[in-house]
Amino acid sequence: MPLETVTIPCLADNYAFLVHNTDSGETALVDAPESGPILNALNDLGWSLDTVLLTHHHWDHIDGLTAILEAQKARVIGAKADAHRLPPLDVAVSDGDHLSVCGEDMTVMDVSGHTVGHVAFHFPTTGLLFTADSLMALGCGRLFEGTPAQMWQSLSRLAALPDDTIVYSGHEYTETNARFAMTVDPDNPALQARVAEIAATRKAGRQTIPSQLGEEKATNPFLRAADPGIRAQLGMETATDIEVFTEIRHRKDAF
Repeated sequence: MPLETVTIPCLADNYAFLVHNTDSGETALVDAPESGPILNALNDLGWSLDTVLLTHHHWDHIDGLTAILEAQKARVIGAKADAHRLPPLDVAVSDGDHLSVCGEDMTVMDVSGHTVGHVAFHFPTTGLLFTADSLMALGCGRLFEGTPAQMWQSLSRLAALPDDTIVYSGHEYTETNARFAMTVDPDNPALQARVAEIAATRKAGRQTIPSQLGEEKATNPFLRAADPGIRAQLGMETATDIEVFTEIRHRKDAF
C-alpha cells in the first residue's frame, strides 16, 4: 500500500512532513521546524513517531526536535557529513545509503549546495522525494555554503528521477519563485499556465507543496539551464550549463 503523507505548516513559511504506513502504523517525520504543529498533528491523527529524518542543520529545520523527542521516542537519522552541527543522531547516513523507513526502502541522496552535507530522502517504491532546501517548487535553495557546480550536480541528479516523483520541499516560496521564473523564461507556455495556477492556489489559501518532478522539469528555470529559450533570454547561447545556472541563481539572489 502506498505511504500516506501529511504536510504540516510551521513557522512563517516552513513545512514539515509526516510519512505513515497505514498497514504497520509506522510514522516518520521529515524535518522539525517547530514542535507545536507537529505534535498537534500526530495527536490529531493518533499516530506515534518512529523515525525523524533531518535534511540539513539550519535552525528552521531542526529547532523543534528536542521538544518532539521529549514527547515521542523516535530514532533520528541525518547526514554523517553534517553530524557535527545536527542534533544527536541515532543513524548517520551518507550518499547512496539505503534504510527501511515506514516499511519501505529509502535512499539517501547527497544534494549539497544550499549547505554542504544537505541530503534528500527518496522513497522509490511510492515515488516520494523530500528535498527540503535543495530542489524547491519552481526554485532551488540559496547557495549559503556550496558552489554553483555542486548545486547543479545535485539538481541534475534529482531531475534524473522519474517524472511522476512527488517533490516535497521545505518552504512556501512558490509564488515568489514563479514571479522570478517569468523573468528568465517568459515564453514558456507550461510556466505561464503554472504561474496562473499557483496564483489561484495561494489566493484560495492552499499549499503549493508538494509538486511533481515532471512539472518542475518543464517549468523550473533552475533545472532548465540547457533550454534554448532561457539561454537566449540571458544572452548566453554558447555558455555551459553550469554558467547558465550560475547566472540564474545570481539573478534570483538579487530579485
